[in-house]
Amino acid sequence: MIKIYLCLGLLLLSFSTQAQGSGPGARAAALGNASVTLSDVWAVGNNAAGLGQVNRPVVGVYAENRYLLSALNTVAIAAAVPVGAVENNKAQNGVVGVELQRFGGKLYNEQRVGAGYGYRGGLVSVGARVDMLQLSIEGLGSRRAVALSLGGQAELIPKRLVFGAYLYNLNQAKLAEYQDERVPTVLKAGFSYRPTAKVSFNIETEKDVEQDANFKAGLEYRAIEKLALRAGFRSLTEETTGGIGFQAGALQIDYAAAWHAALGLSQHVGISLQFGKHP
Repeated sequence: MIKIYLCLGLLLLSFSTQAQGSGPGARAAALGNASVTLSDVWAVGNNAAGLGQVNRPVVGVYAENRYLLSALNTVAIAAAVPVGAVENNKAQNGVVGVELQRFGGKLYNEQRVGAGYGYRGGLVSVGARVDMLQLSIEGLGSRRAVALSLGGQAELIPKRLVFGAYLYNLNQAKLAEYQDERVPTVLKAGFSYRPTAKVSFNIETEKDVEQDANFKAGLEYRAIEKLALRAGFRSLTEETTGGIGFQAGALQIDYAAAWHAALGLSQHVGISLQFGKHP
């Protein structure tokens, strides 16, 4: 019975790990989670290097329901704050970010508290994150681990072509002695091509050391300045995605949906609010 519970917990962990490797945020979800080059508040979970481009304090909340199953719900809150003065649209001392995330239900749940830092210098950004992870299985107690992550972004062609890479859990944090179970280590890398200010096309490959590679792609089109239309797909889970983003002043609202042929619909909602004047 213990092994059955443990296997079920590890199965649920595989679902949540895909989310962690891909990161939170409804914008990312709509783009098929091709998110390694993004630079909004959810960069704290997608690629901490993207925090380096945040130029105002911002807070975001996020909710996800996967396949209409309450046991696979995710909720998160994140914040990013520039350190020191902001000059030339850049925080001179970098940007710090924090994220609190909870996945799962009564039988199994996972909680993460993460802190990240991103710094942009010229056309290159670097970032790092540390996670405190707690897994709880009903009847078996909890396990805790600390995961370290590193990331980078570089504008190969200024404002047109961006490369990003992110390594999650580089220290291969250990969860349990049983079968030497560890938090999955995930490497992802990709490009964002932005031919105009209205269009961006993201491609990305994500590789868990114990799973096949996951190819992801997403397209974002700004029909008008305040409205963005998005679409994407993920090869490993065979999901198509789509969504919309709307900006009203300092408020950003994003919605995404993903469709799996066998498992059905997943939905994602995110809201973020910026503070202070635009530099």
